[in-house]
Amino acid sequence: MKLIKNGHVFSPQDLGRKDILIAAGKIVAIEEEISIDLPDLVEIIDASEKFVTPGFVDSLVHITGGGGEGGYATRTPEMNVEDAFNGGVTTVIGVLGTDAETRSLENLLAKAYGLEEQGLSVFCYTGSYHLPMVTVSGSIKRDIMLIEKFIGVGEVAIADHRSSQMTPHEMARLASEARVAGMLSGKAGIVSIHVGDELAKLTKLQRVVEQSDIPITQFYPTHINRSVPLLNAGFDFAKQGGFIDFTTSTTEQIIEQGEVPAAQALAQALENGIDIKHITMSSDGNASLPIFDDEGKLIDLQVGEVKSLHQSMVDAVKLYQVPFHLALTSITQSPADILSLGAKGKLTVGNDADLNILDNTSLSLNTVIAKGEVVGKQEPLLLSLNI
Repeated sequence: MKLIKNGHVFSPQDLGRKDILIAAGKIVAIEEEISIDLPDLVEIIDASEKFVTPGFVDSLVHITGGGGEGGYATRTPEMNVEDAFNGGVTTVIGVLGTDAETRSLENLLAKAYGLEEQGLSVFCYTGSYHLPMVTVSGSIKRDIMLIEKFIGVGEVAIADHRSSQMTPHEMARLASEARVAGMLSGKAGIVSIHVGDELAKLTKLQRVVEQSDIPITQFYPTHINRSVPLLNAGFDFAKQGGFIDFTTSTTEQIIEQGEVPAAQALAQALENGIDIKHITMSSDGNASLPIFDDEGKLIDLQVGEVKSLHQSMVDAVKLYQVPFHLALTSITQSPADILSLGAKGKLTVGNDADLNILDNTSLSLNTVIAKGEVVGKQEPLLLSLNI
C-alpha cells in the first residue's frame, strides 16, 4: 500500500489538502487525515507543498509510429513507455496515422499489450485514416465489440487532400457502426476525426448531424487549433454540443504558418464560453511534424512528443491565465469522460491509482504513479517511513 500525505489534491476539482490511500492499484480512501499503523505494509509519500492530480490521459498517440512526409526513411519511431511516464501520461489511446499499409492494427494491438505490461494503460482505435477502413475482424462493429482494447474508430481524415474524400452518407454509415458497437459493448464507440487544413473544415460532420440521426457527440475532431479559421469553426461546433481537441505537439515553423498554440486555443475556447467538458488537448505523439522550405520541399522532419501535453497544460496556466483545475481537466477528466473511461481521469475512491505529484509553483512533474506503482520520479520524494 501507499499513503500520499499532505498534498493539495485536485481531482481535477480542487479538494484542498487531503491524504490518499492506495492499495491493489486502486484509490481506496481520500480523507483529510489517514493514519495507519502498519509500517511493514505501507509506503509513505510526503506531498507537502505539492499538487496531487490525476494521471494525464492522452487521447491521440501514434504508439507504433507513423509514416513520414518524405518517404520510407522518414517514418517516425514507436513510442517508448518512458515517453509517456516522463510527461505524466498514464493513459494513452493508440491510433494508426496516414499509413495503414505498412503499419497494421495487429501491430498496434501488440504494442498496446507490451506497454500495458510496462505499467501504462492503453486503449486503441480500430479503423484508419482512409476508406476502406482496415480492421482485424472484418468489420468495425465486431472489432469494437469483441476486442477489448478497441473503444472507437479513427483517426478518420476529413478536409485534407490526403483523405478518402468520403461523402456525408459514408461518414454517417461509419459513425452508425461505431455507435451501435459502443452501445452493445458499453464503450464510447467514438469516431476520432483528423481535420486537415482545407476550406471545408468541419462542414462534413455538420452535414451528417443535420441529415441523419447521428448525434454531434459521436465525433471527436482533433487538430482544431491548426488555424484561426478552423479554431473558430471548432468553437461553433462545440457550442452546438460537440467535442473539440487541440494538438500540443508543434514546431516554431508550424506556429508561424498560422497554427494556434494549444494552450492559447484552450484559453480562447474558455473565453468563448465553451464548457471544459467539451474541450481536450492531446499530444499527437510520435506523429511526423514536417518542415518545408519556401518552395514547399521537405527540409526537416520532427516527431510529436507526448511530453508536450504536460507543457501545454503548464503554458495554459502560466502564459494564458487559465485556472489550474480547468487546464488540468482538459487532459484528465474531459478526455476520460468523452471516451467512457470511467476509472481514469479523476481522483475518486474506486478509480485506478493513476496520479501525478507536481511542484505547486512551477507545476513541474515530481512523481508519477500508474496503477499504484511509482513509474517516474524527478527528485527525492518517496520516503520509507515507519508510522
